[in-house]
Parts: sequence; structure tokens; C-alpha cells
Amino acid sequence: MKIVRYQDGPSVKWGVIEASSIREMEGDPFGHFHLTSKAKKLEEVRLHAPCIPSKIVALGLNYRDHAEEVKMPIPEKPLLFIKPSTSIIGPGDPIIYPKMSKRVDYEAELAVIIGKKAKAVPEEKAEEYILGYTCFNDVTARDLQPKDGQWTLSKGFDTFSPIGPWIVTDIDPRHLEIATFLNGERRQYSNTRNLIFGPHYLVSFISHVMTLLPGDVIATGTPSGIGRMAVGDQVDVVIEGIGTLSNTIVAEE
Repeated sequence: MKIVRYQDGPSVKWGVIEASSIREMEGDPFGHFHLTSKAKKLEEVRLHAPCIPSKIVALGLNYRDHAEEVKMPIPEKPLLFIKPSTSIIGPGDPIIYPKMSKRVDYEAELAVIIGKKAKAVPEEKAEEYILGYTCFNDVTARDLQPKDGQWTLSKGFDTFSPIGPWIVTDIDPRHLEIATFLNGERRQYSNTRNLIFGPHYLVSFISHVMTLLPGDVIATGTPSGIGRMAVGDQVDVVIEGIGTLSNTIVAEE
């Protein structure tokens, strides 16, 4: 199942992709819902970010090739940081290049969407707490990152968390190809089997640190090939079995 949030006139609604249409959902995917008979063509609506998280828990250095790329040691435990919910944007929304930065990078990531409240979850039960998976771009002001030991400044700007285009509920996250394309040219390419810490382990580990709420996002880290973007660029995050998250870069006014 592919779950979307979309604009229908003045209202933002939940729905499910069926072929080239969206069937409207009554209720929401984090509670009780049913599908109605109402439907819209995909091209008739604007897609929003497919969830509204209370927080984004992101991973640093969770692909071996990326750790090697930035010449940092493989972490023994997940390296966590938080991105604010205000950094979320959806497919097609512009990424704003802040005046404060001289280098803004893409980082393609698989995102885990939490389906129900999770606290101290055993790894073997983690799947029960996952609604599904989607594409994520951990946009980073790379030149500011070394100045910011906690990475909040470099990764917390508004629009620095593109996510979407939908949540896929019936996918195995362990062997998915992941790539970034910048203006149509492939810049990143890997497979989620190269993750150091997989999604189920991360749900368990993080839930022993903090309570995860429905709609929260775990961004599982990026592979090697990170690089800069410029105003006017289009960046596409493509994950096998999920789809393509596309955004363009615009200058801060």
C-alpha cells in the first residue's frame, strides 16, 4: 500500500495510491481508517509530505562507504542527531539555499515512518511499530557542519528535510537500491544492505533512548557520493520499490 497526504481544494487529506489515482481515506493511517469511494487522479492534486513528525531522528555515518569517504571511524553504536519538524517539505517543494551557507549538499536516505507509540521496543518486535518507508533527503550546509559539533545548525534549516512522495507499507527494507540524481546525473548509488545499523535495530535502539510517536521519522543515513547543489538544480532521491522524491533548489530571499 502507498499512503499519501494531498491537497484537495482547501483540504489536506489522506489517501492510498491505486494505479494512477488516489482513493480518499477516512481517518488516518496511524489509527482507524477506511477507504472511501471518492478518488482523484494523481495529476489533479498536489502531494504533501506523507507524514507530520514530532521529530526526525537521523543517523550519521551509517553506511561504511560514507564513513570511509569522510575519513571517520565506523561507529560502534548509532550516531544520532535530531532535525526539527519545521525542516520538513514534500515532493516538488523548493529547497531554500540559505544565505548563511556557501555549500549545501544532498544526502539520499531511506526513511522509516513510525506507526504507533514506541518505547523500549525489542528488535524482534520492531516491525510491529513501523508503518512503512519513504525517501528522504538529509540536506546539509556542509561548510557549517565542522563549526557545529551537534550538527543542528548545518542540518536544521527550514526546507532541509524533503520527504516523500508516499509511504510504502509492504516492502522489505534490507535490500533496496538507493540513488541520488543531480540534474539527471547519478551522483550517489548504493544498497540498504550496506547499512551498518538496519531499520529494525534502529527502532529498538532509539526507542530505548526516547519515545517514538506516530508519524515520527528515522532517517537511516546516506551512502558515499555526497556533493554540493546550486540554485536552480533539481535533485532526485530514488529508492527501489518506493519511487522518486524530486525537489529544486532556490535562493533565500
